[in-house]
Amino acid sequence: MKDKRELSRLKRHKRIRMRMSGSLERPRLIVTRSLNNLGGQVIDDTQNKTLFSLTTTDKEVKEKFPKAGNVKASAFFGEVFARRVKEKGITRIVFDRAGYLYMGRVKAFADALRKGGLEF
Repeated sequence: MKDKRELSRLKRHKRIRMRMSGSLERPRLIVTRSLNNLGGQVIDDTQNKTLFSLTTTDKEVKEKFPKAGNVKASAFFGEVFARRVKEKGITRIVFDRAGYLYMGRVKAFADALRKGGLEF
């Protein structure tokens, strides 16, 4: 059974998702956080398609941060993510924190995305 904190996060995520969706012009970037890794997906909700996906298990991130469960690794991952998404032609997104509190690794990731040139 899931613990109380996870149920609270899922409840927040459900509440957030009722008001948020991504389109082809502004796709939704959803953050996935685990104990040791961080991930991001860029999703077009109108067509239900994942346009781009990347995690901290990627070779470029893993070389610099073998254990990516910290704020420094999240900031570096945000820079890499922003660069690769811009290569795909996506510059404007809707940031979905998936019910996670906007602090720590999620905040560092978001700040690095902004620094990398993404608008949200």
